[in-house]
Amino acid sequence: MNLADKITLCEVGPRDGLQNEARLFSAEEKVELINQMMEAGFKVIEVGSFVSPKAVPQMANTDEVFRALKPPADVELRALIANARGVDRAVECGCRKVKLNVSASKAHNLANLNRTPEESVAGFKECVDKAAANGIAVSGSISMAFGSPWDREIPIQDVKDIVNAYLNVGVTEISLSDASGMAYPSQVYNMCTEMMREFPQVEWWLHFHNTRGLGVANIVAGMEAGVRNFDTSFAGVGGCPFVPGAAGNVSTEDVVHMCDEMGVKTGIDLDKAMEISRRVAELVGHPTDSYLLRAGKSKDLIRELPKGQLKNQVKAK
Repeated sequence: MNLADKITLCEVGPRDGLQNEARLFSAEEKVELINQMMEAGFKVIEVGSFVSPKAVPQMANTDEVFRALKPPADVELRALIANARGVDRAVECGCRKVKLNVSASKAHNLANLNRTPEESVAGFKECVDKAAANGIAVSGSISMAFGSPWDREIPIQDVKDIVNAYLNVGVTEISLSDASGMAYPSQVYNMCTEMMREFPQVEWWLHFHNTRGLGVANIVAGMEAGVRNFDTSFAGVGGCPFVPGAAGNVSTEDVVHMCDEMGVKTGIDLDKAMEISRRVAELVGHPTDSYLLRAGKSKDLIRELPKGQLKNQVKAK
């Protein structure tokens, strides 16, 4: 297997996880969780989004959270934005990295914005220029790159056209997102292999939802293709409000556990990550999509049996 020695995980739970919860988390609760994440070894964390509080009330306190955080120099805290006003808010609260997003679905984008995805990205130039003038880094995301409820599978050329549009406005860090939960491993491998070959200047990220149980398999397929950056969410919380039956994001602890078992370094303390996820599950007050919170680590099953017990178990069978 073409496994890396090390990968980078971005914890997106504070944004993509909590924005789908009915419970509104206070700024103090978010700051506590994010500080614990940094202590657990996360180097990239998606803190929230600078969008309308009326549209997404769960993210209304993102500015307050950024002001309260004091990250080490080697930790990147980022936020999602929708327009130039998002850059202004980032400047005002000290956020140093913002992310733009567009849907790969032409039908979805035209219905919502009356623009093609490429036209939407071209309109991001104002955001990129304003961010650069204020020393803020910008990344881009392509949601539903692997399929959508409106188009089913997205032609890879459509995704390439969006990548070129991002490059034209100066964005060279791009995430391929499976918000619809429709991706499958061979598709992920083939698309990522082709994208990395055609756009070697791009720093690639992958973002999977576990809607149909393929999230972790898709991460392995991405690793096989050479991608080394992935988004995950504590306790597997999250989902997509536009997709029927959508489950949460791939669980952070499930991915860290898999990597630990395979010898792939993440720099994240699994026990600490699980403590954070247990706290999140307690706060949201409902079961979450985390296998590890249900079953525990594989290594926890290995224990010394009392003398003679194994022999007795064999006889019983």
